[in-house]
Amino acid sequence: MKSETNSKSLNWAKHQKRWFGKWHLYIGIIAGAIVAFIGLTGSILVFQDEIDRPLNPELFEVVAQKQKIPVEEIVPLIKKNNPTLKIDYLFLGEVKNPNEAYSITNLKTNEQTFINPYNGKISGKRIYTSSFIRIVTELHRTLLIPVAGRYICGLASLCLLILTISGLRLWIPRKWKQLKAVLTVRFSGSFKRQNYDWHNSLGFYSSPIVAILSLTGFSITFSTLVIPLLFLLSGKSPQGVAKLLGAKSAWHAQAVPLPLKDIVAAAKEKMPNGYIGGMAFPADKTGTYRIDVVSGNLPRVGKREMLIVDQYTGKTLLNSRKDFPNVGNAYLSWLTPIHYGSFGGRPTQIIAIVAGLMPLALFITGFIIWWPRYKKQKKGKKKQLVLDGQPETPVAEKELKPAKIRLPLPKLGRYFIIQFKSGFKYAGIILAVSFIMGALYGLPSGIIIQPAIFVVAFSCVMVCLNFICALLSEIFNILFLLPFKKGSHKVTKYFALSTAFLICYLAVYMLLLNTGFEVF
Repeated sequence: MKSETNSKSLNWAKHQKRWFGKWHLYIGIIAGAIVAFIGLTGSILVFQDEIDRPLNPELFEVVAQKQKIPVEEIVPLIKKNNPTLKIDYLFLGEVKNPNEAYSITNLKTNEQTFINPYNGKISGKRIYTSSFIRIVTELHRTLLIPVAGRYICGLASLCLLILTISGLRLWIPRKWKQLKAVLTVRFSGSFKRQNYDWHNSLGFYSSPIVAILSLTGFSITFSTLVIPLLFLLSGKSPQGVAKLLGAKSAWHAQAVPLPLKDIVAAAKEKMPNGYIGGMAFPADKTGTYRIDVVSGNLPRVGKREMLIVDQYTGKTLLNSRKDFPNVGNAYLSWLTPIHYGSFGGRPTQIIAIVAGLMPLALFITGFIIWWPRYKKQKKGKKKQLVLDGQPETPVAEKELKPAKIRLPLPKLGRYFIIQFKSGFKYAGIILAVSFIMGALYGLPSGIIIQPAIFVVAFSCVMVCLNFICALLSEIFNILFLLPFKKGSHKVTKYFALSTAFLICYLAVYMLLLNTGFEVF
């Protein structure tokens, strides 16, 4: 039994020396703690409303009466009773919940004022940034590090995606008869063996959802990059996004803002089947109303749509239902619900919590695997230094190390074609896996198609970004390395595979999201 365990440990160590093993090891060491922390805070945020409201019942809860005052009537009433109260955003909450208060946010002071929806009176106040949930949210999104923290968290999401992919590659057994062994925990084995089995099993079973959470986390953080790319893939100008979202009211010296009832009437005319969940008010004389409309039953929290309205004319400057491509509406309605698991109700929320805790569990079990080996390796190097005054470099290892392949440009072209053809096979497999991952996430709630298509669409964004990196690498390889016989065929292989992936994903993207197949 001991020799068998040692043999498997040795095979694992050799496996780890390959490129995907090194990626998994080094990224795990460098970013593992941050990834684990972000996952832990994300698990708390899955039930952010269910936590925040019981902690502050005096703010959120009101005694239900006959009918809530509509937004176009309650805002003038609030302003009349509280003329100094600045309203940047009014959140109306769930229309079906009669006991929920309205809330007003002052973006400059971060003050949140709660309004009784039945009489328009203030029921409570707080500084939103000091609340428990807000602190956890900032830890999850920025680690409380100004400016740079947001991008650190976004790159950590990318690291988690790479860890998941490379971990699956490490997990794949060499023989089918070994499949059962890598899917279970051998409780009769030693602690080290059980820990190794737990790391493998937890990583494999959680990989579909962990990959989706990392993909959506990256898309949320780098939205300024992702959204224009989505528009471009859908045949719309990326500049059009900025133009739509940056629309301004047509101010002139004689311009008079319309009454709020006219603004609301214009919104209801454009989206009669939805209800207003929130409203951002104009910040200045060229500012606009942004009206967040909720409609439909999917995702379970409701489909989010957006209207931007001129404060002087009531003209609709942006209608997400009409102006956004299908994938743009998917981004608006599904991205955050999928990231936090709210799209399918309790079943998917529980799955999201468990998946959020997985990076912590895998970091701990992975550290237990790595640390003894690291100490043993370090001890061996010190011993060798004492013996001969220099690091150990076995001759046999030098002899076995393969020489770098230098291919001339014509042969490199043929090599590209061979790898390009192989890339289609791999892309087909990954596409199928991407679709299955999304379907598995939504399966417990009965919502299967939308998350599956969403995962494929946003995986396409990652494939496009990867292709750009591969293209730049190959250009550098051809222009600056090959002329000096320093070029690498591995860069060409990376570019060939990336090109095949791009073609496959773009074809499926166009089929699913640009041919009238509307599921969002």
